[in-house]
Amino acid sequence: MLQTAGRKGTSTPGKAAPHKRYLEAFRWMLQTRIFEEKLTSLYRGGLITGGVYVGRGQEAVSAACGMFLKKGDVFAPLIRDQAGRAAFGEPLLDVARTYLGSRQGPMRGRDGNIHRGRPRAGQLAMISHLGAMIPVVVGTLLAKRMKGEKDFVGLTTIGEGGMQTGATHEGMNIAAVEGVPFVLVATNNHYAYSTPNDREFVCADLVDRAPAYGYEGRSLDGTDLSECLDVIGGAVERARAGGPPQLVVASTLRLAGHGEHDDASYVAAEIKGEDFARDSLQRAEEFIKEEGLADADTLAQWRADATAQVNEAVSTAQEEAAPDGNEEDWSAISTRTLTDRIS
Repeated sequence: MLQTAGRKGTSTPGKAAPHKRYLEAFRWMLQTRIFEEKLTSLYRGGLITGGVYVGRGQEAVSAACGMFLKKGDVFAPLIRDQAGRAAFGEPLLDVARTYLGSRQGPMRGRDGNIHRGRPRAGQLAMISHLGAMIPVVVGTLLAKRMKGEKDFVGLTTIGEGGMQTGATHEGMNIAAVEGVPFVLVATNNHYAYSTPNDREFVCADLVDRAPAYGYEGRSLDGTDLSECLDVIGGAVERARAGGPPQLVVASTLRLAGHGEHDDASYVAAEIKGEDFARDSLQRAEEFIKEEGLADADTLAQWRADATAQVNEAVSTAQEEAAPDGNEEDWSAISTRTLTDRIS
């Protein structure tokens, strides 16, 4: 767990105090930005096979998604959720090993770098098909309830483009019908790859759909870390307490292409000046300075610590061997018994 410094100042009179976990969240965001900048560099240097998809601009939403979950909960992150994955407990070394194809990684070098998971720890491996993780999480919650488990929540994320798919509709619907403790955080980053909002949906705000599904819905500014923590944390708390499923819609702009192969030239210039286009990490750091939550030396030390952690994880993974297809035993767990019987 990242450690945070004590508060060094007081908030401006009349303003709400920042969330008590603000500095912890900021450090997950900072580590993620530094790590993903490293991954981008490695990708451009030809050292990563496959794609690199970063969450630049969405770190505040992602961190809040992982921070309020606990042991026994279910988390199904997507491609821009490195901050949430880290906050939920995914080791940085596991991530570096997966991107660099180490045979010692959780996927043992055999799958795409974004499909990693830790199912025994409650983090499900991502399915690329948009919306697919919603029914998977809902089914997992139903199974936990059937086994008599208590005090658990399931949370997954989706982009606004994925909100338009059939799997999303089916999963959201059955979650409400069965009354499972489910939280769906939809990040409207204003482009489904290169498709703008006005070619995706017509409603004024995707949160308007919540009542029709039987959900409680809230929208938020995804560049405002305090708001992300308050709203997403509150949604998790309400779902855990027996409330209806929760839909949170966060407004941001993806501050990079869909992946590092994409230059995002389709993003309209005027959009980049909108409030939702602000950099959530930069905004959080400015807030910390303005409110006196940490001084310049502390911020510099946090950056140095995160950089050292990233460099250590990447260096370790780079020194490890890649898998040998002639030697690896890659049969799936589901076919292990069958394989053993045949042999």
